[in-house]
Amino acid sequence: MDIATLVGVSTGLVLVVWAIMMGSGLGAFIDIPAMLITVGGTIAATLINFPLAKVLGVVAIMKKTLLYKLPSMDNEIKRISEFAQIARREGLLALEDKLEGLDEPLLHKGIQLVIDGTPPEVLRSILTIDVSTMCDRHAEGKTILESMGAFAPAFGMVGTLIGLVQMLGNLKDPSQVGGGMAVALITTFYGALMANLIFLPLAGKLGARHKEEALLKELLIEGILSIQAGDNPRTIEEKLKSFLPPSARPGEKKGTA
Repeated sequence: MDIATLVGVSTGLVLVVWAIMMGSGLGAFIDIPAMLITVGGTIAATLINFPLAKVLGVVAIMKKTLLYKLPSMDNEIKRISEFAQIARREGLLALEDKLEGLDEPLLHKGIQLVIDGTPPEVLRSILTIDVSTMCDRHAEGKTILESMGAFAPAFGMVGTLIGLVQMLGNLKDPSQVGGGMAVALITTFYGALMANLIFLPLAGKLGARHKEEALLKELLIEGILSIQAGDNPRTIEEKLKSFLPPSARPGEKKGTA
């Protein structure tokens, strides 16, 4: 579970509710018609803008983003180095015993293709396509969340305009103007809150996690191809350490960019 996301959303909601409770109270900010306009309008616009399968796919992507913990790059480097030692000592077929229980799909697929004798250029092409497809899915999910972040404030404004029209149509009673204006503005509040506390931050988190996962996949591809080429395990390990930030490389001098 991504603790930062959970803490961020929870903290934001708690602080907003707390601030409301210190003022006029929570009851003034609960309006069912305003919620229907903002939430319903955002969902409707999203479904119009994107295919249903893509919208539903965002749920799976976000679930993986928030709940799935990426393997440590350092651990993957050690594992690839171990595989390289086995391959040099006992041959590529000896890696077949390591496939069982291998939880990283790309590494599992790559090692299996190596064992099957797939040519290097074909192997790289297959694994690169896998990563490219993953990148496309993440990009689509990020785009949908960003679009929802744009739709929510827009429908909040639509709700506000509806409320203003209704208010202005009932100006015979001046005492109702203030209350009507407050209700009209609640939809804008809902839209801004949804966009800036949920949709846009989640889109940013998905983008950040995508970069981490894409870098890990690139590391795995280079490691798999190096094992197939029969490179020295020590050389493979040093090459893959180039994917790590300088601070995470043992023996790296401080101040290195």
